[in-house]
Amino acid sequence: MPHPFVLVTPSAAGYVRVLLARPERRNALDAGMTRALLEAFNTERNSPVLLESAAAGVFCAGADLSVAEEHRAEVSDLLYQLYEDMVTRPGPVIAVVTGPAVGGGAQLAGAADLRVASPGARFRWTGPPGRGLAVGAWLLPGLVGRGAALELTMTGRWVDAAEALRIGLVNRVDAEPGQLAAELAEGLAGRGAATAGRVKLIASADGLLDRLHAERAANRAAWSQPS
Repeated sequence: MPHPFVLVTPSAAGYVRVLLARPERRNALDAGMTRALLEAFNTERNSPVLLESAAAGVFCAGADLSVAEEHRAEVSDLLYQLYEDMVTRPGPVIAVVTGPAVGGGAQLAGAADLRVASPGARFRWTGPPGRGLAVGAWLLPGLVGRGAALELTMTGRWVDAAEALRIGLVNRVDAEPGQLAAELAEGLAGRGAATAGRVKLIASADGLLDRLHAERAANRAAWSQPS
């Protein structure tokens, strides 16, 4: 079903553009938005997806902290389902990051297959205070190596675009990231889904999904405890 904060537009070039459109909350994700993203990624599983913000200068603040406490665990669990669907769908996902990507938003960018950032992009791997959640420990080792992954997830410090490029967290930094990402998506659509699907299947065979399932389970347990 259409969602006011998740805009899905098929492109004549063969890819699907998915826009996060809740700028007043920095695209923070509630259960409805997350379910809409799940539907968008699963409707045309073989098509490349271009994931970006409808507003420049912001990507995603992660799970919506204004959601009632008793519903936050549901949002967290839905997000892990979304990350797994992004990793396992045959069609590649390209995230366009032009501003802060925090917590679940940083994981959303990380779960994409390619990341194109603007010079103003920033990443922070941290969860809500008082919960002790693991955030991104499942995916960062494969992107930046175990040592850097542990440092980023344990400290929750900011990573700017220049550092993100240097450590391999993003593929490209460009003044026009949306245009560059669209060109990449068009090229991938022209190659067909078979190659991308095989590459993704092989790349996820190194324990990536095992780590995702472990982090999901650990955070389920953390949410079940009093804050």
